[in-house]
Amino acid sequence: MDLIKLTEAQKKSRRGRNVALGLVLAGLVVIFYAITIIKVGTGH
Repeated sequence: MDLIKLTEAQKKSRRGRNVALGLVLAGLVVIFYAITIIKVGTGH
């Protein structure tokens, strides 16, 4: 099986996308958590 060799630029680009995706997912988790806390706190 031949493995694909990535250039340094491709590795850096992939890492950048992974970091950005991770930050977006973490942000969504924080938003949903905050909304849940607000709803529970107001008694709804």
